[in-house]
Amino acid sequence: MLKRMFVAPDPGRLRLRGALRAVLGIGLAVTACGFAGLSLVAAVTGGLAALLALFTVTDTTVRGQLVTTALLPVAGLPVLALAAGLHAHPVARDVAFLAVMGAGVYARRWGPRGHSLGVFAFMAFFITQFLHTLPGQLPELYSAVGLSLLASSAVRFGLWCYERRMPAATVLAPVAGRGFARATTRQAVQATVGGTLALLAGQLLSEERWYWAVGATWWVFVNTTSRGETLVRGFRRVLGTLIGVPVGLVAVVPLHGAAAPTAVLVAAGVFGIFYAAAVSYTWMMFSVTVMAGALYGLLGVLDPALLALRVVETGVGALGATVAVLLVLPVTTHATTDAWIQRALRCVHACTAEAAARLAGSPTADPAPGVAELEALLGRVRLSLGPLVHPLSPLRARKARAGQVLVLLDVCAREVRGLASVAADPEASHDARLAAACWRVEASVEALTTPVRKRREPSVVAGVLPPAGVVEPALAHLHSLERALAELAAPLHSSPRAPLIGA
Repeated sequence: MLKRMFVAPDPGRLRLRGALRAVLGIGLAVTACGFAGLSLVAAVTGGLAALLALFTVTDTTVRGQLVTTALLPVAGLPVLALAAGLHAHPVARDVAFLAVMGAGVYARRWGPRGHSLGVFAFMAFFITQFLHTLPGQLPELYSAVGLSLLASSAVRFGLWCYERRMPAATVLAPVAGRGFARATTRQAVQATVGGTLALLAGQLLSEERWYWAVGATWWVFVNTTSRGETLVRGFRRVLGTLIGVPVGLVAVVPLHGAAAPTAVLVAAGVFGIFYAAAVSYTWMMFSVTVMAGALYGLLGVLDPALLALRVVETGVGALGATVAVLLVLPVTTHATTDAWIQRALRCVHACTAEAAARLAGSPTADPAPGVAELEALLGRVRLSLGPLVHPLSPLRARKARAGQVLVLLDVCAREVRGLASVAADPEASHDARLAAACWRVEASVEALTTPVRKRREPSVVAGVLPPAGVVEPALAHLHSLERALAELAAPLHSSPRAPLIGA
């Protein structure tokens, strides 16, 4: 798992730049709170606001990101006040928390903006439980949130706005149906039920730290679509926490709450969260756990028993999510997985067409954004197929076939990256054979993504593969791409009696 995090492809170094920018943006936000004379509690609240703004705001345009960031206080500050006001009324507080949780998941139906605002609202309620916020502290916390969002935005949209050169690759789940036929509606109900179970069990374990269980349930549901994805994410969340707790103890306890070394450890945790998020949820949760331990050390409340309780509460939260996705309006993996694969294949064709146009001399063609989008789509495919390729999966035949699909899609991505690299070379020139090769790629993608009754004759895919002796770089990448697409036909178009994907 650790090796995968560091060797995974990083087109345009987006993960590295995102992680470094997050450390800078959050560091500037916390520093600004300190210079403004705000308390440690306010600085922690401001740092979380900056982290969420940098992590969850993923609109496809810089302008859209600006608008969503500006709307975060609109969603979060009223919830912050509500949670603080209900602190002395446990029953009303619990009902409100669950309502915010359900609404936050339901908001995903409005795309990345709805997702960002839902997460920010939920975390506003969560942070009041974490810090035991009282109404009298609200003015200071409001100032911290506003100041931190301004500071992190100055980094994201001013000092380090790399999206202007390479748009961020935001990939949304397909949304279809109405009412309970819509996945976001079903998941909102599931999250509320799972959160209720987690809340009740969490309060039996601890009257003070019960919210950890609810938070674990919430984050298990974020960015998942099917029950299989949710189950695997719950397992990985618990695993990441189990690994992070002993490391946190070893790293944090010797610091005795010292500000400077703790700040370095928190910065390392932030970097790990952003760098690992796209490729390893386990190591992202490891980073979250270590960072949380450092914050508890800074607040002077860290001890082994507290971290052990965190592990148990996390397990309870994951169990609540598991029960909910299995028993309440379950969403199977078949339709969502098929949709992700088809979108990835269409993106392969789009990237190929852009690269060919660039080689033909088009000054506006640029395959780089498409390559970044393809990587994001493949991340979604891996997440969706995760339940089938998991080491504990008992479905051996489906596991092998899903693994084959992932291997071949990775080959496609590698060849597309190579083709884009060749196209970026100003010395590269157009070859007449590129048009024919790109047409064959288009035909291959059409054969893989078009229903059988509408599909062209299969001979256009497999019958015209060029000779293997071609050595020109662009053509070599295209030929390898053709072969991978041709091989994908077997696992994707097999007999319905042995489906590749399903739940």
